[in-house]
Amino acid sequence: KTMKSSTNTTIRQIQQQENDALQRIIATLANKNEELQNFIETLNHTLGRVQVNSTQVVSDLEEEFDTLYSILDEMKESMTNTIKQDTVRKSHELQNQLTQSTSALESAEELLEFANNALHITDEGDFTKAAKQIKDRVTMAPAFRLTLKPKATDNMTHLMVDFSQERPLLQGLKFLPVPRAPEIVLGDCLVIDNEVTVAWRMPVEDSKIDHYILEYRKTCHEGLPRVKDEQCWEMVDDVKSTEHTLQGLRFDTKFMNFRVRACNKAAAGDYSDPVTLETRAFNFGFDSTSSHLNLKVEDRSVEWDPQGGKGVDSKVKGKENKGSAHFTNLKNMSRSGTPSPKRTSVTRSPAPRGARDRFTGESYTVLGDTSMESGQHYWEVKPQKDCKSYSVGLAYRNLGKFEQLGKTNISWCIHVNNWLQNSFAAKHNNKAKNLDVAAPDSIGVYCDFDRGQLSFYNAENKQLLHTFKVKFTQPVVPAFMVSLEYRRFIYTCK
Repeated sequence: KTMKSSTNTTIRQIQQQENDALQRIIATLANKNEELQNFIETLNHTLGRVQVNSTQVVSDLEEEFDTLYSILDEMKESMTNTIKQDTVRKSHELQNQLTQSTSALESAEELLEFANNALHITDEGDFTKAAKQIKDRVTMAPAFRLTLKPKATDNMTHLMVDFSQERPLLQGLKFLPVPRAPEIVLGDCLVIDNEVTVAWRMPVEDSKIDHYILEYRKTCHEGLPRVKDEQCWEMVDDVKSTEHTLQGLRFDTKFMNFRVRACNKAAAGDYSDPVTLETRAFNFGFDSTSSHLNLKVEDRSVEWDPQGGKGVDSKVKGKENKGSAHFTNLKNMSRSGTPSPKRTSVTRSPAPRGARDRFTGESYTVLGDTSMESGQHYWEVKPQKDCKSYSVGLAYRNLGKFEQLGKTNISWCIHVNNWLQNSFAAKHNNKAKNLDVAAPDSIGVYCDFDRGQLSFYNAENKQLLHTFKVKFTQPVVPAFMVSLEYRRFIYTCK
């Protein structure tokens, strides 16, 4: 019996390993399918733009030739043929890539379907055989052998002409010289403190370049920029150097796309290969399930409602009172690798009438809806001027109904009290340490999860106020608290 049990355990372990390996293959195939679909969209878009731009330059060319037709008749035919040949070449190359990519996608989808069906095989031998077959097919799958970069661009500006300067030299007329595409140097790009510095270089020195055009857009997608994205490209024109810093940005997406093109006095060249930089923005709203039932909580605001407490809707309400507090999350200064923060979705049942919870004592607490489980994060909090007592800090998601910020070992905060008597203290595990500085107008909160550091700063001059050394054992969330005397408060996050 012992041997049989051990054998069964070993079989289950092998099956689990095979299952895990198959799950990883499925995830890889799904990601590759998404990349292929994006690439096919790019090819279709580029193919369409080649035709559109080709028609445009032919139209411009004919307009120039109409003015000087008697001299340029032979040159017109030659240049038109050049444009058509380039159009045919690009169309042929792009069409071939489109055909190959479509075929690869169909093959990958078939393999993905086969892999998903394999998960339902109950027979051990059939399952092992199917798993091996899938691994072998993945190794030879064409989806992993394609180069996901168009072999031709839709730009036809290298075939444009302008005769205003060349009329005396019509017999030697040639297409306008166009700068080559710049190359963005990722190692010299910098993303920090709501600013992005983009650096690039030319593949060969070109003394005729007059300026550069830098384009950027925000995106929620990692990897190659998508043809169909939520945001439009924004442009910075007339950049004179090979480096530019975008200031005053708002990091409200995790990624940004960038591309650049060089311009001389005649025309603009091809765009550089686009790059995607991670902003590592830490944006969060407020979790209504963590707040008092009489608080009206929306994604970016919290307020006391005199008609509240009459249901279990996430936008809860409560009694009337006075005073207010306002907090603003401005930026994340992280530059280390950070996985995407996890949004929580929790349903909280209303407390029975008369039941005790953490809000019936001294304060009203609300937690952020985005957890941190690794990396570095920074945000700033600014209270409204008439807010007399509040706390700012971190807590574990499981902050209990009987707990307030700083009174247990699962929450850490800075507490400001300008009511009756002034106090400014750091609190944790029901212990308070008075801080010998004046409470600033705005407080910066810095969390280095991996190193176990939680620091509070004067957001105006970056003076360190206090640091907690913590060995975090589970993800943490931003936490806010306003004392009982000030039940009405509004938060906004940027």
